[in-house]
This record gives sequence, C-alpha cells and structure tokens, in this order.
Amino acid sequence: MAFLGFKSQIEGMVVTVYTSRKPPPPEEKPPPAPARRRLRAPEPRWIVFAVVLSLFASMLLVNGLVTGEFTQDGALESTADTDRVPAAALNGGPIIQTDGSTTETVRVPNKQIVLTFDDGPDPEYTPEILKVLAEYHVPGTFFMIGSEIAKYPGLVRQVKDEGHEIGIHTFTHPEMSTKNEWRRDVEMQETQLALAGAAGVASVIFRPPYSSTVDALDNTNWTVIRDMGERGYLTVVNDLDSRDWEPSVSSDDIIEAVTPDGDDGAILLFHDGGGDRSRTASALASVIPELLKMGYTFTTIADVTGMNTVNPPASVNSRVLGVSIVGAVQIAQHVTHWFTWLLLAFGVLTIARLALMLVLGRRHAGRNKRGKFRRTWGPPYEKPVTVVVPAYNEKECIADTVRSLAASTHPIRIIVVDDGSTDGTAEIAESLGYRNVTVIWQPNAGKPAALNTGIAAADTEIVVMMDGDTVFEPDTVRHLVQPFADDTVGAVAGNAKVANRTGMIALWQHIEYVVGFSIDRRAYDEMRCMATVPGAIGAFRRTALAQVDGLSDDTLAEDTDLTIAVIRSGWRVVYEERARAWTEAPTTIKQLWRQRYRWSYGTMQAMWKHRRALIERGPGGKFGRRGLINLALFQTLMPLLSPLIDVFLVYGLIFLDPLETLIAWFAMLTIQLASTIYAFRLDKESLKPVWAVPLQQFVYRQLMYLVLIQSTLAALGGIRLGWQKLQRAGGLSALLGARSEA
Repeated sequence: MAFLGFKSQIEGMVVTVYTSRKPPPPEEKPPPAPARRRLRAPEPRWIVFAVVLSLFASMLLVNGLVTGEFTQDGALESTADTDRVPAAALNGGPIIQTDGSTTETVRVPNKQIVLTFDDGPDPEYTPEILKVLAEYHVPGTFFMIGSEIAKYPGLVRQVKDEGHEIGIHTFTHPEMSTKNEWRRDVEMQETQLALAGAAGVASVIFRPPYSSTVDALDNTNWTVIRDMGERGYLTVVNDLDSRDWEPSVSSDDIIEAVTPDGDDGAILLFHDGGGDRSRTASALASVIPELLKMGYTFTTIADVTGMNTVNPPASVNSRVLGVSIVGAVQIAQHVTHWFTWLLLAFGVLTIARLALMLVLGRRHAGRNKRGKFRRTWGPPYEKPVTVVVPAYNEKECIADTVRSLAASTHPIRIIVVDDGSTDGTAEIAESLGYRNVTVIWQPNAGKPAALNTGIAAADTEIVVMMDGDTVFEPDTVRHLVQPFADDTVGAVAGNAKVANRTGMIALWQHIEYVVGFSIDRRAYDEMRCMATVPGAIGAFRRTALAQVDGLSDDTLAEDTDLTIAVIRSGWRVVYEERARAWTEAPTTIKQLWRQRYRWSYGTMQAMWKHRRALIERGPGGKFGRRGLINLALFQTLMPLLSPLIDVFLVYGLIFLDPLETLIAWFAMLTIQLASTIYAFRLDKESLKPVWAVPLQQFVYRQLMYLVLIQSTLAALGGIRLGWQKLQRAGGLSALLGARSEA
C-alpha cells in the first residue's frame, strides 16, 4: 500500500505528459545576437585554491632552504696555494681583521681560553652546554647558523641573556668559497635578520663553515675571509679543535685535543649542534675544571680584541624584518612537520585499506565459485522485471540499448522515458517495433524525474535501471536479479564496463572501472556498505523504492543518494559481478571533466544529506561508520590533499634525499600496479592495458583531483548543476561485436 501511494503521487505529477507520441515542436525563437567574447577572470574559489597551494609551496621552500644544505662541520686541511694570503694572516692569530688591503690578527693572551661552539643552537645539546658553563661561571662564544636561529629563537635569547657571545656561521652552512657574491650576501644578511628577530641584537664576528686553524688558510678560503672583512666582520678561526664532530672520538680524546701546550692561550672549537654532540657537554665538564687547575681563565672575543661587545643592538628595521623571518620559518617548520606525519598516517591508512579491500575482494570472488548462484541466494528468480531507460538526446546509442535489452534471456518489460529529447530519441526507440517496449515522453525534468516516471509505470516487483548510453549482455538481467531471491536484498549493483577502450583517456577510465568494480565493490558488499548502485546498471525492489519515496533531485548523484537511503531503511545492497553492462566512456578531457564534476559534487551532496547515518543504530549506522567515513576519508579528503602531496614530492627531490623520495614513490606505484593486476585477474580482463597505470599518475590523477577540488569549492559555494549531457559516438553494439570476435 505504501508503494501505491508513491505511484499515485508520481502518476499525478506526469499525467499530462504520459504519451508515446512526440508533442508539437516548441515555437522557434530568433537566435540571440552573437555576444562578444571576453576573457573570463578566474573564479574566486580557484583563486583561493591557488593561494593555498602557493602558500604551502612557499612554506616548503622556506623549510627546504633552512634545512637543505645543513651538514656538520669538519676540519679542512689546506689543499691549495697560499700566495694570495697575506703573511700577517698566515703567521698571525685566529682573530683576523682585513679590509682587502691591510690585514691584522689577534692572538689570545697566555693562560687565557676562549670557548667557542659551532652549528647551534640545538634544542638537545645547547641547553646541556649552557648548564655546564653556568656551573663553572665561564663565558662562551656561539657561532650560530641562521636557519637554526629561526627555528629555535628561545634558545638564542637564553644564550644572550646568560651573557654569552653570538657569532655568525651563515644561514644554511654552505661552503662559502664555492658561492658567488649574491649568495654570500644572502647568507649573511638572512642570518643577521634572524638574530635580530630572535634576540634583538646583531653580530660583528664571523666563522666560515668547515673552517679550521690558521694553518689551513689558502687562496680559496682567504677570498671568503677577505670578503667578510670588507663587509666589516672579524673572522674568528680556532687554535685547537676538539674534533667532537668525529663519530669515534671519546671524551678523553676531546680533553687531550683542547689542552694547550705550555702557557699558550687558545680559541677552542666545540660544537653544540649539527650532529650527535652527546660527548661534548660531558667532555666540557672535565675540560673546564682541568684548565682552571692549570691556572687558565676563560674570556671572550670582545675582551681579547678590546671591544665593548660583539653583539650591538639591532636596528628597528632589522628587528621587524627579523621577526617576520623567524615567524615564517617557525610556521614553515611546523607545517612541514605536521604534514609529514599526516602524509605518513595517510600512507599507512591507504596501504591498510588496500590490503583489507584485496582480502575482502578475494573472499567475495571465492564465494562465487562454490555454487551456481552466488551465496545460495535461493532458487532461480524467474519472475518478469521492468527495465527503465531514462534518455535525453541519446539518438546515437538508444537503438543499441533497446536491442541489447530485447535479446535478454530473462523476461523483461522495457520502458524508455524520453526526458524532453530534441534529437528524435523517442522516435528511434519506437521505430524498433519491439512489443515489450513502451516509450514515455515528458518535458525535460532531469534524470531523477525520468526514472520516477518509469518506476511509476512499472508493474513488476523488481525494477532495473540503466542509462540510455549503455548496452546489456543477454544474461545481464538474469544475473542481476538473482539475488532478489533473498527477501533481505533491496538493491543489486551490476558490473559496468567501458566499451570504447581506444585512446588514452578511455583506457585510463577502463582501468579505473575494473579496479573500482572488481575490488572496491566486492569489498563493500562484504562489509555491507555499498554506497552506490551505478546508474548504468542497477536493480531495486519496488518495496524498497516506495519506502524511500523513489529518487530525489536533492543531489546530483541520485544513484548514490538512493542507494544510501535504501541501506538506511534496512535493506541489503549487494554486488553481482556477472551482470555486465557496457557503456561509452568520455573520450575528451572536457567531457570527462563534466561527468566527474557532476559525480564528485553529487557524492559530496549525498554524504552531507545522509550525515546523520554516522550516529544511527542498525544498518544505517553501520553504513555511516563504514561507508560514509570511507567516502569522506579516501574519496574526498585524500584526493584533496593530492596537490600538496605532489608539491611535497618535488620538495623531497630537491631538499631531502632524492633516492629515498623516489624509492618511496616507486614503492607506492608498485603496490598500486600489483593491486591493478590483481583486479584485472579477478575480473578476467586482459592485462594489456596495465602498462598505462604509471602514466595515470602524471595526468589522469591530477585531472581527477582538480575536478574534486572544483566540486568542493562549488559545494562550499552552494552551486547547483543540471543533468549534464555528454556527447556520444554511438555504435556500442559494433564495438562489443568486434571485442567478442577478438
């Protein structure tokens, strides 16, 4: 009785248009005057997306620049000529002042020690070293890397506030002798700005990365020292190297390396960053008291050179710019860090989901081999069924569609609902002369309305729905309706196949269809969370349709909307892979874009419409917590992150280990390729198209996530779309005939 009420409602809506004759053509209107073509400005939603992607790329670039070239120090011996190095530098002290024409050096007085630390600040080792210095009340000079300053500004302020000196050790720790003047300028200026932003001071002392003692000066590194001298810096090398950067060095080795001969003063080189410095603090705790016992005192660069300070206050402009740089680095560092973990989490989830889907897909396929009918649905279902074909301007395909249905081995009644076609679709269907074909014409009202019209005209318990650009095999309907022998089944999804597999775009869709149906739908059937009975091939029980009031035009994905509604009403939805339908896939990017735009946008609408399923009990709740979460996570959120993942891949190739990045990418591609091969095997498809899977990653996948992005932006903007008609070539019967002969 519930269904009769639904049918009466539908019939009342279409009673004035229920006819098998084409109405008189509408009154012709003069064509509008041709409009002048103008360049279209980008939609604001795409501008927002472009800004977000650009910001993310900028953050990765900032993070890459501050971490990409940072390697720890190591002493470099002189390997080149020294004829361009002034004698004053070669024979002088470790503190060098030069303006390019005159050079002066300063030695540390006898019985005095300057403790210097390179490559920091480091959040683990710098505090340990500061603790040792504070315990013995001795000062230190920290030559800091600008990128580390920007990452740990709190440590920089602590070093300054505890009375220690801060020097410049470049921004990214490059070998400065190999860099041009512009790069050197950037390295120094950015470090000064970072220091100003972190601690409000500047620095007049500089230590080149990979520097050593005066004995290591040569023509190559002298060019750097001379350049820095012309910029106003004092260059500070060292007298004794603790060699704490060597992996095999022990604390005793460090103590021996930094103990001066006799009463000589010295600048000692330690490291508080750039690698494992766990031995430095412990060695320092032994070095300081030992040197104090020997009568040494600890001093600073400022005291040795007679300056008031090596860290004068920074200018206001430098502080403002410095705060901006530190803030940018902090944001970039956190975004990169969290995105790395997010990417790792999604990678693990993706692999886990794929493994689960493969296991469930295999179990589903295995059950098919244990009996003539799947899962012993019951005796053969032999009652007549109705096939509803909604059609809008399908003159290229409608004849093939109807002929394929007429050849069905199961008793059927065919209802073609012409939804206001203007190309003679209804006349073609009528002219075929099949007795079991009824053609209904109605003004254009959209696909859901056309299907509701056909359902209202049906007089069988089972209604099969298909598209007007699809053809069935003779046994398709028989296989499709067999599960209805089980009274708990409310809908059955069939197996849609791409018929036109020539051309790369169509071939990629063929691969996508095979994987989606052969693995995903099998798994969804096992988990009882089938989100979509495809419009190309699906069957419904009329009782279930009446219970959900038929198809709704609330969403653009009426098939997904209907399927979820049926499941929430307590019905079971299953998949029958033997029920095959052959459809014509879009062959151009424009057509594919329009189709997938509608699908993805409609799916989002359906998800939102049925969001309460997440908190329901019973079958609806199970679907919500399985099907809806799967749709949201793996068909919406993950694809939306795809552009960022691609940008991150480029980031990895440039700033991380390129080999590790490529290995990770190829590992994911291999997993995808293996799963595709498995899906083709399950569906008994030829493996020849699998070669196109790697190419899918560079074109098709990007196209799909751009479509999804546009759909998301459109959904946020509340845009509605109509029934979008795709251009069809027709000739599906000929294509299938050629495929059968092959």
